[in-house]
Order: sequence, then structure tokens, then C-alpha cells
Amino acid sequence: MGTKRNVEIQRPEKVLFPNDGSDGGDVGNDSDGSDGDGSDGGITKADLAEHYRAVAPLMLPQLRGRPIMMERHPDGIGGKPLMQKNAPDYFPDWVRRAVLPKEGGKVTHVVCDNRATLLYLADQACVTPHRWLSRADRPDHPDVLVFDLDPPGEGDFEAVRWAARRVCELLDTVRLPTRLMTTGSRGLHVLAPLDRQSDFDSVRAFARDVAEELERRHPDRLTTAARKADRGDRLYLDTQRNGYAQTAVSPYAVRARPGAPVAVPIAAAELDDPELRPDRWTLRTVGERLESDPWSGTPFRGRSLRAAAARLGRV
Repeated sequence: MGTKRNVEIQRPEKVLFPNDGSDGGDVGNDSDGSDGDGSDGGITKADLAEHYRAVAPLMLPQLRGRPIMMERHPDGIGGKPLMQKNAPDYFPDWVRRAVLPKEGGKVTHVVCDNRATLLYLADQACVTPHRWLSRADRPDHPDVLVFDLDPPGEGDFEAVRWAARRVCELLDTVRLPTRLMTTGSRGLHVLAPLDRQSDFDSVRAFARDVAEELERRHPDRLTTAARKADRGDRLYLDTQRNGYAQTAVSPYAVRARPGAPVAVPIAAAELDDPELRPDRWTLRTVGERLESDPWSGTPFRGRSLRAAAARLGRV
């Protein structure tokens, strides 16, 4: 269970999202910060901390053991963001770190294993934690594969929903179960569980093979062309996040965009909802999802990439 800690939210009234309305927020357990008064009509640091306190039971299982990159906005989302990999020396000792190699050196990453750490990051104006696809104990062997699907044009989200169905169908054929989530930004992520027996190079190659097969089947709608000029109006099947030290937005993370949209897990049936958008849920409205999380209670046992690759070869 670990030690329960009180995390003081410094300057809880600090506005991070101007002009988005605020009724303050009580960060509750694991925090003794005071409410932000929201007097200037913005979403405050206290509101951000309250969000992460509320979503922690669902979010932490997706974060535990993983290095993260912190997207910090100390001057609010209108200021210059700080994309921070290294944990600062002043972070308290109880915040777990993982020292991992990079080309030419090493990086000391934060690992967010508990609610106190999540709240401490909110106090540091970390609006969005971005997680690795592997865990710190085996950093070169991912346990999640990700397809990042963004619309080919502004407002063309139907193309994203259609593409997500095609990705899920093909991965189901090779016996890789899938999960879906809105990114809170422009598109959707399709995720599949892996057993950590294959390295990132193998995972990226497999993802690329899946994308090329989908492109072969649907050449008028899908593409693997990395250059935008070569895509036309086709949706790009982005597999580039499947690499060492690459990150993906965490489920239930707030995005640094107007309205404070949140990345939210969805059920496959929701792809048929024409009202589905990547920013459908926000910090203010996501509470309605917390009691019906589509990932809760659903086994997500890691599967063999080698077996899936062999099945793909027979498709």
C-alpha cells in the first residue's frame, strides 16, 4: 500500500487554462492544498490536482513502472511549455526515479507509481504526463503497441473512426486484442498488449507490416507515407511511437489545449457514435466516465508478437 502522503499544492489559485471557468477544487486525500478561487475565470492548478486525484484509481495502473516525460506549463498553456525528461534534483526522495540509457548518456526519469506522485506532478504544473510503452525494469521490451490515428484533414474524424475499425479488425485476426482511447488532441490511439519478449525494433517492424497490409487493402483511404505531400486525403497510419524512449499520452491525462480536453478510454462500440470526437471529454466533464471505464475489469494480458507476426504472414 505504501505510505500515505500529504502533498501541498503551491499557489493553488494559479490559472493554467485561462477563460475556461473554474469553481475551485478540493484536492482532497493526499493533498492539503487550498482551493483555487477561479476568480479570473480560468482552470487552476487546484482544479488540475483535483482531476488527477479523482482519476488516479484508473490512471495509475496504466502508469506504474513506466518512465514518463513531463509536459509542464508553469506559465499556463499560453506560455512556453517545458518538455522535461530528467527529474529535477529538488524533487522529493519519495518520487521514484529510473536511470535509463540514451544515446551518449543517461536520463533520470520520474516513474509515477502512486497518487502522491501524480499530485506532486500537478503541483509542478505537469499538465500532461506522457508514458513510455515499456517499463523501467525492461526498457527495451515494450508491453504496449500503439497506432496513432489522426484525421487527414480538419474535421474529418469519421475517417479516424473508420481507420480504427480496420486496425482493430486486422489485429483481432492475428489474435492481438485491442483497446481504444481518444487522445484529447486530434485523434485516437489503438493499443495492443505485448508480453515483453520482443524488442522495440521487432515491434515497430510488426506495426509497419500491419500498416502496409492495411494500405494494400485500402489504398484509397489509408497510407504509410511519412511525407504529408505524399498522402493526399488519405489517413496516415502512424507507427512511429513504437520506439525506444518514445512516449504516448497517458489515459486520463489532461491536454494543454483550450477547454482542457482529456484522453479517455473508449469501448469499440463507441466508434459508431457520430458524436465521438478526440476532445469530447474535458477536465470538467470526464467525471461521468469514471464509473463506467471500458478498460476496467477487462483482462489485457500481454500476447506474443512472434505468434502475431507469424499469423500476419499467413493472412
